[in-house]
Amino acid sequence: MPQFFMNKRLIILLVSIIVLVALIGFSLRERSKLTWPEQFVKDTTGWVQSLVAKPTNYVAGFFENLQDLTNTYEENKALKSRIENLASLEAEVQELKKDNKELRDVLDETKTLRDYDPLSATVIGRNPDRWHEMIIIDKGTLNGVKKNMAVVTANGLIGKVKSVTQFSSTVQLLSSNDPKNRISAIVQGKTDVYGLVEGYDDKKKLLQVKAIPSGAEIKKGQTVITSGLGDVFPKGLMIGKVVEVKQDQYGLNQTALVKPGADFYDIKTVIVTKRIMKQADETDTTTEEEE
Repeated sequence: MPQFFMNKRLIILLVSIIVLVALIGFSLRERSKLTWPEQFVKDTTGWVQSLVAKPTNYVAGFFENLQDLTNTYEENKALKSRIENLASLEAEVQELKKDNKELRDVLDETKTLRDYDPLSATVIGRNPDRWHEMIIIDKGTLNGVKKNMAVVTANGLIGKVKSVTQFSSTVQLLSSNDPKNRISAIVQGKTDVYGLVEGYDDKKKLLQVKAIPSGAEIKKGQTVITSGLGDVFPKGLMIGKVVEVKQDQYGLNQTALVKPGADFYDIKTVIVTKRIMKQADETDTTTEEEE
C-alpha cells in the first residue's frame, strides 16, 4: 500500500512537470491572441497599475506644479525688477536723446559719427579652406558698397569690405589673422579707453584689442565698440565683451581679449553700413588700413 501511494505521488509530480513545461512552451510561442486567463491577468494588472499610478502621478504632479509656481514667482519678481530698471533707463535715454537733439540743433550739426545707412545683404559664397577669413555677399558697387565699409550682423561687427565688384563684395572677417586687418575701438567705461582690434586667438576664439595704455583700468565684462575715428566705420558698432586683460611682453601696453558679439561661424545675412558723414581725403589719413 505505501508503495502504491509513493508511485501515485511520483506520477502526479511527473504529470505536473509535463503540464508546466507545456504551459511555458505555449506561453512563449508567438500568438495573435492571448488566452482568456492571460487576458484576465493582464487586464487586472493593468487596472491595478492604473489605479495606483493616477493618484501617485497626481501627487507628484501637484508638488511639481508647486515647485514650478515657486520658480515662476521668483522669475516674475526678478523680471519685474528688470522691467522697472528698463523703464528708468528708457526714460533716461529719451531725455539724453532730447538733450542731444537740442544741442545739435543749436550747433546746426545734424550728422554724427554714429549715423549710417544700413544695406542688407545675403551671404552667397564661402570657401571651406578660408571659412574664418572671408565671405562673399550679393551686394556690390551698383548698390553703393565701397571698400572698407563695416559689415555687421544683428549681434555685432563681423568685418569689413575687402574688395567690390558690380554685383558682389568680398568681406574680410575679424577672425582673419591678417596683420593689416586693424579697427579702431573703444572699451567703454567711466572713462573710454581706445585701442586697436588686431588679431584673433584661434584657440580661445577671442579677438585681441591691442595698444591699450598700461595705466588704463580695463575690467572683465566691459563692452567694446567701434570708435568711428578711422574715418570709415560708424561709431558705436558692437564688437564684443572683455573676458581677459594681459600686459604685453614689454609692459608698456595692455591687450584685452574680447569675446565677439557676432558668430563668425554661422553667417547667413549681414548689413553693410554706409556711413553718412563725409569722409576725409585719403591724403589726410595716416593709416589707410585702420578703421
